[in-house]
Amino acid sequence: MTDPTDPKWKFHGVRVVKSNELDTNTAQTPGMSRAAAITHARCGAEKLWAGTVVIHPKAKTGAHHHGPVESVIYVVSGKARMRWGDRLEFTAEAGPGDFIHVPPYVPHQEINASDDEPLSCVLCRSGQEPVVVNLDIPMAERPETVHWVDDIHPAPAKPQDRG
Repeated sequence: MTDPTDPKWKFHGVRVVKSNELDTNTAQTPGMSRAAAITHARCGAEKLWAGTVVIHPKAKTGAHHHGPVESVIYVVSGKARMRWGDRLEFTAEAGPGDFIHVPPYVPHQEINASDDEPLSCVLCRSGQEPVVVNLDIPMAERPETVHWVDDIHPAPAKPQDRG
């Protein structure tokens, strides 16, 4: 049984990082602003990195990847358009409440699909290293839209199927 007077967890337990405490001194990609919230230096995180990202209206990042790190993006507000692949030949969109998973080493680009609203997201990564590898790759002229299709997510209706 732990001693209730033992302050061990007081400063090594839960940590709340306030919005005005985010660290903008983190790896950046042209076209977006990242701010770190949960890092080893800020709160002792060992296996995670979390923060925010804002992309201004009509803006997009350059092509990049994050090495061996997985990323999860949660769209808070705005409309995200993701492109990915060796030539950024695939695309999908996400809106408020949607999650995006980016596997390790996948070349990708985040695009704010709105002309007048910022795209605001929460970003979580599977590692502490601030790996951002900016890429100079040829881009597909017309990316293919990809829809997640499985037993839970059916294929979207074709125009001729709509009544």
